[in-house]
Amino acid sequence: MFPTPVEKKSKAFSMTYQGMLPVVMLMWLAPLLAVALFSIKPDADFSQGNYWGLPSSSEGLGNYWKVFTASDMPRYLLNSVFITVPTVIGAVALSCMTGFALGVYRFKGNMWVFFMFVAGNFVPFQILMVPVRELTLNMGLYDTKTGLVLFHIAFQTGFCTLFMRNFIRALPKELIEAARVEGVSELRIFWYVVLPLMKPAIAALAVLIFTFIWNDYFWAVVLTQGPDSQPVTAGITSFNAQFRAAYNMMSAGSLVAALPPVMMFFAMQKHFIAGLTLGAVK
Repeated sequence: MFPTPVEKKSKAFSMTYQGMLPVVMLMWLAPLLAVALFSIKPDADFSQGNYWGLPSSSEGLGNYWKVFTASDMPRYLLNSVFITVPTVIGAVALSCMTGFALGVYRFKGNMWVFFMFVAGNFVPFQILMVPVRELTLNMGLYDTKTGLVLFHIAFQTGFCTLFMRNFIRALPKELIEAARVEGVSELRIFWYVVLPLMKPAIAALAVLIFTFIWNDYFWAVVLTQGPDSQPVTAGITSFNAQFRAAYNMMSAGSLVAALPPVMMFFAMQKHFIAGLTLGAVK
């Protein structure tokens, strides 16, 4: 039923596996290594067609310095923070409450309400581009950070509710029943009994949503324009001039933009893994 562990395979299979593993890892890391190589190349290399060769002269940190001093990258980074952080807080807070309501209470239409939250995850987001853009225009939220935050909260709450509802249903029901017997109100049960037990799930979900929103490019381009509201993923395209693209600057900016999610993961790694594996072993 389950695959045989590698150590129990034949010696030839184990040696082939160990030999192919570094090759596959190198292929997986190749795009990232290429971006890192491009980020230290001078402009002359691209005008001379030296795309994949070694840099003719290493710019070192010069390209990274230009990213912050010769462009609006600091503003784009701040926009991403002002968009991502409120979205994570709003989506996680709403999903904790909806997950509690759908996971603890039994009422008519419970599954239908839960289905409505989940169904939104199966809608291809590309087909919503035009109506969502028109909606933000009609509401005066187009090209604003507030509009992008509200949109992301609305679309991420479905997945977050699915995550939280299933997590809460796995909690011991005896804890909630014991609190009710003691006369504790439902609000205090949620705040003092259920919410502390949800901390690993909240940490795991916060890391996931932070990564999703920070790396979003599609909706950042559809709903915003210009440095006043665009996040860093869309702002990197500002290095594309009319007649040429500054690939070295785009590569340096891409690596800078990728650092916050990586730092977020390593900072929350322990809680992230605990949240994903909690309940896997009884």
